[in-house]
Amino acid sequence: MWSSTDGVYSLTVTILARLRLLLVVLAVAVGVGAPVHAAHSQTKRITITVSAAASLSKAYTELGKQFEKANPSIKVRFNFASTSSLVSQIQSGAPTDVFAAADLTSFDKLLATGNVVKSPKVFARNSMQLIVKRSNPLGISSVSDLAKASIISLCAKTVPCGVYAATVLSRYGVVISESKITRGVDATATLNAVSTGDADAAIVYTTDALSAKKWISVVSIPSGKNVNAMYGIATIRGSQNSKQAEAFVQFVLSPAAQKILKTFGFLAP
Repeated sequence: MWSSTDGVYSLTVTILARLRLLLVVLAVAVGVGAPVHAAHSQTKRITITVSAAASLSKAYTELGKQFEKANPSIKVRFNFASTSSLVSQIQSGAPTDVFAAADLTSFDKLLATGNVVKSPKVFARNSMQLIVKRSNPLGISSVSDLAKASIISLCAKTVPCGVYAATVLSRYGVVISESKITRGVDATATLNAVSTGDADAAIVYTTDALSAKKWISVVSIPSGKNVNAMYGIATIRGSQNSKQAEAFVQFVLSPAAQKILKTFGFLAP
């Protein structure tokens, strides 16, 4: 015999069953959505290593920021040192995706050992300037006046800025005794010797001289006796991120990057 109690019981069972079904549906929906969200949150940016000449440190740091903004899936890690040191690192197998040097001859060494994929692209030019202590206490007005200096800071003989400085000295016919020279491992160290007062004068890149005007005085070297320093860039053979590395190279060559380089004193290729 059917009773109202049975009807209530049956209705209650039906409602509970529907509630359970709804909870199952919600659980499945949440379960499906969670992995998708996790996948997005766990997506890793690809990191490329750019080994660049020390004289590029400030300009490339800014280039890196702008490149990452335009390419959010790529992170740039910089390795700044003297060009010759970077060549040795690359030849020794140091992980590198892109190489940017303060000269072009360094690429010849890498091409000879099969370390670069193709010939470098020139992306900027630079020149040299004579810098002296702030307010120029020795009254040095030319490279010819370097005899007045007790200590002169020059880059190591084997790095590009050292080679360029030697060329400038040769064009002036100036010979400096090694006993009066302090050698910097790279362009930055060479400039710092003057800005900290350890040396009376130095021959450094124009871009470095511009960046340190607060601490030093600049004595211009005329174009006729100056050098035309060509900066090159190329991807490295064996890079695990060749596509991203090439994207960085193309960015450096782009008009947007050229504008940034210009603000740091570099000249167009």
